[in-house]
Amino acid sequence: MYKSEQLIGQLEKRKGGYFYLKIDADIVNQFENKRRTRLICNLDDKISFQCGLNHLGDGNFFIIISTKNLKKIDRQPGETIEFEIKEDPNPLGVDIPEVLEILLEQDKDLNEIFSKLTDGKKRTIIIQTSKIKDIDKQIAKTIELINKNSTHR
Repeated sequence: MYKSEQLIGQLEKRKGGYFYLKIDADIVNQFENKRRTRLICNLDDKISFQCGLNHLGDGNFFIIISTKNLKKIDRQPGETIEFEIKEDPNPLGVDIPEVLEILLEQDKDLNEIFSKLTDGKKRTIIIQTSKIKDIDKQIAKTIELINKNSTHR
């Protein structure tokens, strides 16, 4: 776990314009999975969210703070904020939706393919399919994405 206080930064527009908090490389290297660590970030003891590390370009890293989260805590870029980061016990950094859990229980071949994917590919599939509201379309898209990302083509 790491606790600090710092100014909320904003990347240049050509680098995405994201709001961020800088995490020094020496802090990142203390985590078991180093830069591949998924984190839980707590801002001002008010909100928590799951996140990952991004390269800052100077050997250090940053975590993105969404505009939505800044509004929730009533903060602006350039203001000081207290934050705490700790390793996320969930290696995916996202919860597996019930639809996917059931699908993987029922289809052993699909489960085998999914289990061999990298955590990043699994996370991408979960995020993409979670946006779909219709369950039938969600199932079809999940199957399509898992098969597309299979190394068994």
